[in-house]
Amino acid sequence: MRLWLNHTGEVSLREQLVTQVILAILCKELLPGARLPSTRDLARRFSIHANTASAAYRELERQGWLEFRHGSGVYVRASQPAGPLSPQIAADLLIGELVAKAREQGASETLLRSRMRRWLSIEPPSRWLVIEPDPELRRIVIHEMSLSLALPIVGCAPEECSTPALLDGSMPVVLPSKAAHVRKLLPAGAELTTLAVQPVSAELMAYLKRYLPEHATDLIGIASRWSEFQRIGRTMLIAAGLAPEGLLVRDPARPGWKRGLEATAGVVCDSLTALELPPGAFLMRFTLLDAASVAHLRAMELTLAGDADNLARS
Repeated sequence: MRLWLNHTGEVSLREQLVTQVILAILCKELLPGARLPSTRDLARRFSIHANTASAAYRELERQGWLEFRHGSGVYVRASQPAGPLSPQIAADLLIGELVAKAREQGASETLLRSRMRRWLSIEPPSRWLVIEPDPELRRIVIHEMSLSLALPIVGCAPEECSTPALLDGSMPVVLPSKAAHVRKLLPAGAELTTLAVQPVSAELMAYLKRYLPEHATDLIGIASRWSEFQRIGRTMLIAAGLAPEGLLVRDPARPGWKRGLEATAGVVCDSLTALELPPGAFLMRFTLLDAASVAHLRAMELTLAGDADNLARS
């Protein structure tokens, strides 16, 4: 059994012994039934007090890794403890496997230390970055994400997305139509999440069915700062049977945009414009992002929060 003990470190010698024996068992360096050195031999070989070695062995026995056989010595138990590994041991095992594989690939100790220091110095992501060239569409996406997510959300145009000040600490997201272009702009290896969108929300379709075909001549409003929303909304409503002259298209970026909307039978709008509609207007809100896609982002946040909690407790 190989042991490396740091006599000047912050971790006690007893804890170092316990951890390294467990790792030796998990890595099959110590097989079931293997006999360990006596506490006296262990103390002499590694210049530690016999009481320290004895305390480590007793702790390993208590945890179910070792067994004492009267008059014979200390042995690895035939079966490992049934409970889950502690976070510390699990992390040590992963690191040990990583180091062993890196050495097999010819990595030097100096390289291993420098690369591990680099990874440990990298801060976990702390915000979302919406990469979208259309500023109004970008605002809508950010708003819809903010309704379900906890982390801050910022946005930028594609030509800005590789800027270190924006990219560092960010989790980039993009709409499907821009994904291929944005991937080419990001640094190699940077992760990019593609958001799923829904062409027509179930909510909006339910509203439309309320008016069609009996109310095909009703006055219907379309309101959004995103010009493409205005175009698509008008095209869709005409295709659904509404008369073109019965559509009132409004841009909230222009003065007096609310005028006349209160007289409509309903206003088709994006989720952000919905917050600005005049009182009395019947809302037909169109949600852009697919609910499952936003739930995936939320799951990513929860994973990050769990990782941060584990690090704080370790």
